[in-house]
Amino acid sequence: MSIFQFKEFSVNQDKCAMKIGTDSVLLGAWCPIDNNPFSVLDIGAGTGILSLMLAQRINAEQIDALEIDDDAYEQCVENFENSPWSDRLFCFHAGLDEFVDEPEDEYDLIISNPPFYSEDYKTDNSQRDLARFQEAMPFEELIDAAQLLLSENGIFAVIIPYKEEERFIELCTQVELYPIKVTRVKGTPTTEIKRSLLAFKRYELSTLTADELIIETSRHQYTDEYIELTKDFYLKM
Repeated sequence: MSIFQFKEFSVNQDKCAMKIGTDSVLLGAWCPIDNNPFSVLDIGAGTGILSLMLAQRINAEQIDALEIDDDAYEQCVENFENSPWSDRLFCFHAGLDEFVDEPEDEYDLIISNPPFYSEDYKTDNSQRDLARFQEAMPFEELIDAAQLLLSENGIFAVIIPYKEEERFIELCTQVELYPIKVTRVKGTPTTEIKRSLLAFKRYELSTLTADELIIETSRHQYTDEYIELTKDFYLKM
């Protein structure tokens, strides 16, 4: 069994193409919740890790997840049912395009670790390709959905490759979603910035300051900032 054990919940991931990685844990721990969200939408849920982390962090009554892949959907439902918060977690088996066709709710928090790869090659594993390739969920589709489904004071939070940050912010600005928090992630002090953690709202800040998060000083020597961010989740932090 491929089970990832966190402090307050466990995640089974044997059926999922995309295994739990640092990206999801970073986003789930970093995502701003200062608007006290009542309702959450997790787009492209995979194992359900983001929804589970948010269920631990906040008392939102409604945490909806959306997953199109059959196996991942089944696994997400299983992980929700086995968690301490099963009464607040629900997974829809649908694509984003179907979901936004008949929107029933607005959400105070929309979160996504979207599939990304701008590169034009495919592997032999079509399930992993679906999870990883951008045509599975173009940024434009994700941003349009956020614009449609976000409540007035809602927050839209993502983790994306740093090289896509400028374009993603530009696309959001076009639909009047503005960055309120930006954190750029580096593996070590000497490596290049790999990821951008971005949060958006419907109103613009007069000034926006970006900060930086370094994960390790050397192999398995985690920085204080990374430990502080993830210690409520990782067993060994």
